[in-house]
Order: sequence, then C-alpha cells, then structure tokens
Amino acid sequence: MQVPKRRAEEERRARRQVDYLLTAEAVARLRRTLETLKHEHRAAADEAHRCAEMGDRSDNAAYTAAKAHLNRINGRILSLEDRLSRAVIIERGSGIGGTVRIGATVTVATADGRERTFVIVGAQEANPSRGCISHHSPVGTALLGRREGDEVQVVVGGKQLQYRIVRVQ
Repeated sequence: MQVPKRRAEEERRARRQVDYLLTAEAVARLRRTLETLKHEHRAAADEAHRCAEMGDRSDNAAYTAAKAHLNRINGRILSLEDRLSRAVIIERGSGIGGTVRIGATVTVATADGRERTFVIVGAQEANPSRGCISHHSPVGTALLGRREGDEVQVVVGGKQLQYRIVRVQ
C-alpha cells in the first residue's frame, strides 16, 4: 500500500534535488578552491594544536574557536569533494542541428527589439545577473530544444514574455 503524500512535500523534495551539471570551467574553479581549503585546513589544524597546548581545553576560548574554524573548513572540503565526485561536465555549444541544449549560448530578441544573451547551465552555476540561467528556469526550459528563428513565449513572474531566437552557439 502506498502512503499518500502531500503536494507541498513533493514540491519541497523536487526543489531539494541537486543537479550536478557543471561546465569544465566550474569544475576547475571548484578544484582550485578545494586545494586552497586543504592548505587552509593544515594551517587551521596547526593553530588548533597550538591552542590545545595552552592548557585546560574546557576554558580555552582560543581552542574552541580554532576547533570551530577547523570544523567549518572540514565541512566545506567534504561538500566540495562530494560535488566534484558527482559532477557531470557539460560541453559548450549548440546541439545537433543548432538546437538549444545545456551548455549553449543563446541570443534572443525581445518584442521591442532588444537583444539578450543567455548561457544555459546547470542549477549550481545559474547566475541570472551574468546571463547564466538554469535549464530548470522558465526561460531555460522554454529555450531547450528550440532552433534559431523560433518564437518562444514564457510566463515569468506573472508576465508574458515573447522571445525570438536570433543565434545559438
């Protein structure tokens, strides 16, 4: 017998799912950050060891602070290692026949003639202010699978937007 689930619970689970689609640049950036953190971890471990030698650890605020700092670094290192181990590297460029896919750079024209350029990326790299949108976003979902010259209508924030795809790279 299947237990019924609330719609809100299913939506919360769907939002919590992380996709591990990353560009090669993002993977390289994460690896550099990981190496920096590992170096910082060694320094923090030395500091915690030095503070531990000062005496009673129960009343030693410096030791407590150093240990907390070390735990934060450890957590970040474990998180980055997990992300890198699960990473799926996406290739840049359009799909077969010039279709929009994850990793493509898409230039669209709005109804008033202005052009906007979007890079379709995974959810972890999305940064709309820089033009990087997730393939899960309304605009990203609407653009996937389309070609140059196609018209796309998207509802964002209650507003109906219409784009014409000018270029797919």
